Amino acid sequence: MRLGREFIEALDALAEQRGLELSAVISVMESALLSAYNKYKPTEKEMEVKINSATGDVVINEIREVVENVEDQNKEISLNDALDIDEYAEIGGQIRIEHTPKDFSRIAAQTARQVITQKLRDEERKVVYTEFADRIGDVITGTVYKVEGDDIVVRINDRTDAELPKRERIMGERYNPGSLLKFYILDVKQKSRGPKILVSRTHPGLLKKLLEIEIPEIQQGIIEIKSIVRDPGARAKVSLVSLDPNVDPVGACIGNGGIRIKAVSSQLKGEKVDVVIFSADPLVYIKNALLPAQVAKVEPVLDHEKEFTAYVYQDQLSLAIGKGGQNVKLAAKLTGWKINVLTVEPDKMPTLKDIFHDVFTDGQQN
Repeated sequence: MRLGREFIEALDALAEQRGLELSAVISVMESALLSAYNKYKPTEKEMEVKINSATGDVVINEIREVVENVEDQNKEISLNDALDIDEYAEIGGQIRIEHTPKDFSRIAAQTARQVITQKLRDEERKVVYTEFADRIGDVITGTVYKVEGDDIVVRINDRTDAELPKRERIMGERYNPGSLLKFYILDVKQKSRGPKILVSRTHPGLLKKLLEIEIPEIQQGIIEIKSIVRDPGARAKVSLVSLDPNVDPVGACIGNGGIRIKAVSSQLKGEKVDVVIFSADPLVYIKNALLPAQVAKVEPVLDHEKEFTAYVYQDQLSLAIGKGGQNVKLAAKLTGWKINVLTVEPDKMPTLKDIFHDVFTDGQQN
């Protein structure tokens, strides 16, 4: 049966359109035609369909195993009979006997269309799953495609959609159809209807990737990100360490006039990003983590492992704690330690009354 070169060219165009290899599409076509043949002419024999990718010729073969003593006429053939078909036949090998019906073309086209469509869809799903399963943890640009109740669909490319779960959305952020946003690929699951791709706007990994994009020193490995914590859409803290003593990690991340950190913040609904220096010394690290508040001193709490008290002056107390305790909570998550914030009274010079306390006391008694 000859489908012709034009048929192969059509398959090639279909493969390119759907992002598939031509060999994969031909394999799907062969499987579909075999299914059509089995419906047209049911048999217990082992059959195969082969398509010549150069000419478009289609051959349907019966496959039999060459044996000394035939026990199953449907699956075996004697060596003598096999040699009549193929002079190189040998025991243990296989013989292919052509069984291509002359009137099969019309039946094949009618029967195989639906099977081909379904199998191509399956192949597409495999390609999508393979592509994105390897990209978990990456950041992609997507367009909000559909918003229906609690369901938000994000279009990643012309053939792939993702789901933005409610728990992965920034509180108060608007997701209007057509909005172009950055998303973190959270998970890829293989489902019966195709791969289910879950994306996030709240994951710390999204901030990490955005920092890598905007700050060359992080890309180059000069600056290392040690930890990231987020209150998505409101505030985040990032601790850094520089592997080059000549590079200030905070200054490099903020940029001139704050241009670099503002570029990151603008991608996250204006989320404020505090950049602090990491230290192996918990007293120093906690002091840094509570920025922008100025901390007077940090002391460990006796008999309480991983608990510290940070002392600040009265005018720094609200800044250290933050709105709703946000700043101290993020600092505690960033460092991994429990942090108490207390005020310290400012030092003052002693008065004459303090110095001559006894004199004043005696005079009042007399």
